[in-house]
Amino acid sequence: MKPAPFDYIRPSTRQEACELLHEYGDDARVIAGGQSLMAVLNMRFAQPKVLIDIAGIRDLHYIERRSDHLAVGAGVTQAELLEYSSLKEEVPLLAQAMPFIGHAQTRNRGTVCGSIAHADPSAELPLCLAALAGEVVLETRKGKTRRVPSNEFFQGVLTTAKRPGELVTEVRFPLRLQGAIYRFHETSMRHGDFAIVALAAVIQGGQVDLTVGGVADRPVRRSLSLNDDLSSALNDFAWSLNAQDDAHASAVYRRHLVRELGARFIKEPFVQEEKKHAPKG
Repeated sequence: MKPAPFDYIRPSTRQEACELLHEYGDDARVIAGGQSLMAVLNMRFAQPKVLIDIAGIRDLHYIERRSDHLAVGAGVTQAELLEYSSLKEEVPLLAQAMPFIGHAQTRNRGTVCGSIAHADPSAELPLCLAALAGEVVLETRKGKTRRVPSNEFFQGVLTTAKRPGELVTEVRFPLRLQGAIYRFHETSMRHGDFAIVALAAVIQGGQVDLTVGGVADRPVRRSLSLNDDLSSALNDFAWSLNAQDDAHASAVYRRHLVRELGARFIKEPFVQEEKKHAPKG
């Protein structure tokens, strides 16, 4: 299929983009890389009257380390963030997860903020933002901004807290915590496919914050104590996600992956540490 007819506008400043969003409201959609949006347009799930292309806005193109987070502007592609020289040291979870996003060709066009704004529950970047308790920065006309925590931003399948007239200008990924272990795992039919189940964990002290993607209608995070019965806690977590059957996997299989892979995923760093310090011979 082909998309319904639409007008195309390429603003040169973020202020101009916000003015256009205010003018057109629900009849406008923002495009940056277009890797998610074009498929939606081609299937006519969305039929905007105007596309506002922000790819050429220079002051949306930045990656900045700040006091407690890594700020990524709306013009930054996934490939550019993956190539950021300090990514592994500053936000190790992203460094682990990003090679699983599509393929090199799509990462060269797809933007980081675009994936967050699209809010696919199987996508890696929304999962990472939720796992790290990051934030989304939204801007309206006259430069007014608001910051929305990830647990409030993602509201359902392809549904977010972004209001008509607002532009996602930045996402903020918290920097690594000293002494924390970060882990990512994804199960899919093939590398680059959408995740059947994706897991992200932040392990620190006796606690693990486990976030699951690809099961519920958004990434879901839960704090688990390593001193409790982990199998029981993971079983409760798996059932709480309200998994559904689809063309890719059954609800039973998804719950099984959360339980079994989750336990292995969490315990593996400690097993490796025990082996490392075990007496030789």
